[in-house]
Amino acid sequence: MSRALPKYNKRRVGLVGGAAAVALTGAVIAGSALAGESSDGGGADARTLAGPGTISCPDVASQLPAVPASAQAEVTRNLEQLDQQIAEANKRRVDTVGQGGPNFVRNAILGPLEDKRIATVNRIATAVGRTADRPAGLDSLAACTLTK
Repeated sequence: MSRALPKYNKRRVGLVGGAAAVALTGAVIAGSALAGESSDGGGADARTLAGPGTISCPDVASQLPAVPASAQAEVTRNLEQLDQQIAEANKRRVDTVGQGGPNFVRNAILGPLEDKRIATVNRIATAVGRTADRPAGLDSLAACTLTK
């Protein structure tokens, strides 16, 4: 005797499976159509609830002493990298609105940004320090804040 399902059971399994797939597809479509709508009809989503705000950091370029010509290219490249880091952090802040708890921005965005900025500022100080006096106190310019 064969262990396969009899022909009528195969049809029933196929029919029930197909009906379940159609129902699940309908539920997914309905859920995605209703996503973001609130029951109070206010029409506010998570992005508007967080409010505007940007990440602002101290300007490193204005705090630098005279940069020797031999270090100018490296310093300029690192200053551009600082600007890029701020832009990436602002993009991440916008993309993750509503995620995490009350300290999400500080822990997941501002903390890593400060670490990256410390490394970049140290590279700038090292580049200047190769041919002139190494600038002191630039690490204090690494911390950034979220402004509303």
